[in-house]
Amino acid sequence: AGCIILKSLEDAEAAGDAIRSVIINSGLNQDGRTRGIATPNGKAQEALIRQVYKEARIDPSLAGFVEAHGTGTKVGDPLEATALNAVFGKGRTPRQPLLIGSVKSNIGHTEGTSGVVSVIKTALALERGFVPPNCNFEKANDAIPMEKWNMKVRPRAHLKH
Repeated sequence: AGCIILKSLEDAEAAGDAIRSVIINSGLNQDGRTRGIATPNGKAQEALIRQVYKEARIDPSLAGFVEAHGTGTKVGDPLEATALNAVFGKGRTPRQPLLIGSVKSNIGHTEGTSGVVSVIKTALALERGFVPPNCNFEKANDAIPMEKWNMKVRPRAHLKH
């Protein structure tokens, strides 16, 4: 089970709550017309990310890690990676890549709760200064030029059952 309690920063500080992270901005859109219900629209994703960062007055090049949807699909992952590269790729080098993660490789696709778990994972990564590896990650989809785009997924050895 996962739970996120949202409060204004002022209320959390007044209550003496442990503050795990602060959400500066968020956004929501609809992908629009796509080839199928399970196919994302990369341009819509890119536009939303740009809008959220612009409204928050944050330079996307400052992001070192992105928690992606990352379902492992042949069509969806390249579309998402292309959008991420378009927004976050500027100025990346092999020594300063964009780290990409997806909690789904660790726990599976838990539908709506995967978003809650992704927020918890990212808050803990920020708090601890450590991006956890993705279980069972071997290599990216061949349609995603990870090396060219200076993107990296932290692999972890296969888990034994």
